[in-house]
Amino acid sequence: MENNGVLMSQSKYKEKKQKTKKPRRFQSLQRQITLIFIIVLLFSILLISLLNGFFLEKYYISQKTNVLINAKESLSSLDIDTIVENSYDTSFEFYFGEEEDFTDDYEDDINIGDEPDDADEAVYSALDEMGKFSSRNNLSWVVINRENSSSYAWGENDKMLRSKLFGYVYHLDSSESRIIKKSDDCVVQQVSDRFVGMDFVECWGALKNDYYFLIRTPLESITESVRISNRFYFFVGAIVTAVSALILALLIRRLTRPIKELTVLSKRMASLDFEERYRSNAGNEIDVLGDSFNKMSDELERTISELKTANLELQKDIENKIEIDKRRKEFLDNVSHELKTPIALIQGYAEGLKDNISDDPDSREFYCEVIMDEAQKMNKLVKNLLTLNQLESGKDPVVMERFDLVSVIRGVLQNMDIMLQQSGAEVVFEESTPVYVWADEFKVEEVVTNYTSNAIHHLGGEKIIAIRLLKDDGKVRVSVFNTGTPIPEEDIPNLWQKFYKVDKARTREYGGSGIGLSIVKAIMEGMHQEYGVTNLENGVEFWFTLDLK
Repeated sequence: MENNGVLMSQSKYKEKKQKTKKPRRFQSLQRQITLIFIIVLLFSILLISLLNGFFLEKYYISQKTNVLINAKESLSSLDIDTIVENSYDTSFEFYFGEEEDFTDDYEDDINIGDEPDDADEAVYSALDEMGKFSSRNNLSWVVINRENSSSYAWGENDKMLRSKLFGYVYHLDSSESRIIKKSDDCVVQQVSDRFVGMDFVECWGALKNDYYFLIRTPLESITESVRISNRFYFFVGAIVTAVSALILALLIRRLTRPIKELTVLSKRMASLDFEERYRSNAGNEIDVLGDSFNKMSDELERTISELKTANLELQKDIENKIEIDKRRKEFLDNVSHELKTPIALIQGYAEGLKDNISDDPDSREFYCEVIMDEAQKMNKLVKNLLTLNQLESGKDPVVMERFDLVSVIRGVLQNMDIMLQQSGAEVVFEESTPVYVWADEFKVEEVVTNYTSNAIHHLGGEKIIAIRLLKDDGKVRVSVFNTGTPIPEEDIPNLWQKFYKVDKARTREYGGSGIGLSIVKAIMEGMHQEYGVTNLENGVEFWFTLDLK
C-alpha cells in the first residue's frame, strides 16, 4: 500500500510538472532563415560603409604615393639635359600626340629645327612613355634647373608649377603640408593649394645635374566620396535586401517543404500510424533523413508486431505455468520414490540393530555400514536437489569472470585422483598452455566434475578417459570421453531430465540419482552455452562450450 501511494504521488507530480511547463515559442524555419539572411546582409553593408569611412582615404593616399614614387623613378631615368635643351623643338609634338596642349603654351616659342637623330628618338620615346603614364594617372610635373632659367613641364600651367617648385627648393613656400614620406632625394607630402582650392599629393626633390622636379596629382575630396559611396551602398543595399528576401522566401519555401513533410510524418508515427511515407525529392541530405524516417517507420511497425507476438507468447507462458505445476508434482513424486528405498533400508537395519537380531560383530558392523551408506546417498540427493532448485529458480546467479580453464580441469582431476585410481582409469589430458575463458568458474568446475564422475562410473573397455579442448571462432569446446558401451539413441534426448536413468541397476550400484546431468543442463543454459552428448565407436563423449572473449 505504501509503495502504491508513492507511485501515485510521483505520477501526480509528473502530471503537475507537465501542466506548469511553459510552451516553447515556435517560429517556422523559413522565417528564421530569411531573418538571418537579412541581418547578415545588412551587417555586411554596414561593415563596408564603416571600412570605407575609416580606411578608404588612407588607402587612396597610399596608392597615390606609390604612383608618385614610380613616376619619380621613371623621371630619374630620363636624359633631363637633352629634354630641357630640346624642349622648344617642334619634334616633341610628334612624340606626345596631344599637339594642341603644347602648341597653345609654346606656339610663340616654336622654332623650326632639324629632324631628331637616333639618340633624340630614344629620349623622346622614353618621354612619350612618361607622358602616357602621366595621362593615365592624372599627373602633372615640372623639371627646372637650379637657377629656374630652364624647365620642362607636363600637364598644368608650367609657370605656376615652376614657381611652387622654386619655393619648395629655397623654402619660400608657406603652404600647409603634411609629410607622408621622406627620403634623401625626395619628399612626398599632402598639400592644400589655395589658388585652385584643391588638395594635392606631391613628390618633389633633386635630380642629377642640379635639376629639381615636382610631380603632383589632385586628391579629390575622399570624405565626400565616402559619404556618396555610403549613401549608394545603403540605397542599393535596401533594394538588394528586399529583392533577396523575396527570392529567398520562395527558395526556402521550396527547401522547407520536405522538412514540413517530415514533421507531418513524425506526428503520424507518434500516433502509431505507420502508413505515411516520405515521398519528396529534395536532392540533398533531407532525402537521406526521409529515407531514415521510412526505415524507422518500418522498424517500429515490425517491433510492435514483435511485441504483439511476445504478448501472445506471454499468454503461452501462463499456460506453461500450469504445466510447470504439474511437473512439480511429478518431481515430488520422484523425490519421494528416490527417498523411499534408502529410508526403508535405514529403518530396517536400524530396527535389526535395536532388536539384536545378530550378535555377530561383523554383522552389526555391516548393518552400520549399510545405514551410513544409505544416509550418505540421501544427503547427496538432497544437496543435488537444492543445487538444481537454486539454478532453475535463478537464486544462484552466474558470476562471469576470466579464468584459466586448464587449471580448473587439472584441479578436478587432482581432487578425483583416488576415484580414478580405484576405477583403474587412464586419464589423457595433454593441454599445458593456459586457455582463458569467460564464465562462472565455480559452476564450470561442477560441470567438469559431473562429466568426469559420470565417465568413471560408466568406464569400460580400455578404461580410457580423454579430456580435450578445441578452439573455434571465439569459443572453446570441452569434451570428456570415456571408453565403454554407447548410450542407446532413444535414451539420449531424456538424459538431461531429472531422475532419468538409462541403467537403473547400475546407477543404483554406485548411488546415482539421475540429477547430475540435469544440473549440467541448468548451469550451461544459465550461461547461454551449448552442451550435448555424442556416441562414438568405442565409447561416449559429453561436451560443452565456453566463450574465449
